[in-house]
Amino acid sequence: MKKYLAATAIGLCLASSAQAEGKLNLYVWSESISPALIEKFSKENDVEVHVDGYTSNEDLLTKLQAGASGYDLSTPSQHFLKIMIDQGLIENIEANKLTAYENIDPRWRNQWWDEKQEYSIPIAYGTAGFVINTDLYKGPTDSLKYFFEPEGDLAGKIAMLSYPDEVIGAAQLYLGVPFCSEDPAEMKKVLDLLMAQKPAVAVYSSDNIASRLGSGEVSAHFWWDGEELKARDGGAPFQLAMTKEGLVGWLDSMVIPKGAPNRENAVKFIEFMSQPENATEQMNFYAHSSPMKTVAEKVVYTKEKAPELYPEVPVEFSRTCSPAAQDLVTKVWTQLLQ
Repeated sequence: MKKYLAATAIGLCLASSAQAEGKLNLYVWSESISPALIEKFSKENDVEVHVDGYTSNEDLLTKLQAGASGYDLSTPSQHFLKIMIDQGLIENIEANKLTAYENIDPRWRNQWWDEKQEYSIPIAYGTAGFVINTDLYKGPTDSLKYFFEPEGDLAGKIAMLSYPDEVIGAAQLYLGVPFCSEDPAEMKKVLDLLMAQKPAVAVYSSDNIASRLGSGEVSAHFWWDGEELKARDGGAPFQLAMTKEGLVGWLDSMVIPKGAPNRENAVKFIEFMSQPENATEQMNFYAHSSPMKTVAEKVVYTKEKAPELYPEVPVEFSRTCSPAAQDLVTKVWTQLLQ
């Protein structure tokens, strides 16, 4: 994901430390967990909960690589989760033996990022693509061509994210270049496309997206489905472009960092968040799709109300690339922003 807000951290403590029997320190996507659920968990388990937020998978990875983070639970996206497993940064909690495992929608069990489902339980998934301000742009949106090769009203009025992950993925979808390509010639095509687009890009930023798009500073912004949905639900004239080449997918999972001081409480929280009633509340708060079983009649964001959560175009999930492929991505992005 995640991915979402300008703030780099949020703090939330519930339950008096003088009374609480335990603690739980969360390091998750900023403003991603329902405060109502945190309060409910805190009261039910007599646990003091503290929440810090991050805005990129890179920030989380760096924190865990440094060691002794003091955090008990985090929510990396699928391709970073695989890296964390391979680097020994998270605990094997035998997730496939938890009650939570039975509550996972079967299509999301035992995926390539955690094939035996030993380390993680999913919490949210969604897509990234181009969002337009429909008051400012009236043109076609059914292809990535209009955004990577902008003309007319979009020239100079496009904003991209500040990091390469999903942006390069979208460019690869448009060009037909496979994710994690190790072919320099193919990645040169990606660089050429982004360099040609650059004069039409107003800013490369992952912060203040809603205000930038809503104020008219830009007419189109690379963004995430749930964030666009919440803004649109609040009255903003936004729309996620359903491009025929597809959208870039992500899935965030709950994991326990190596050496977590409150491992037992973290497992309790994973089980708690995975209960259908609570998974439904989380989906209604976060406005991203739930990979867990939910209570259908209580889901707010149905297909009729939230079509962006139910795309009818291809969705390609970001993958964990080889060092050679990742090096090419880094080189493309570095040259682009020079």
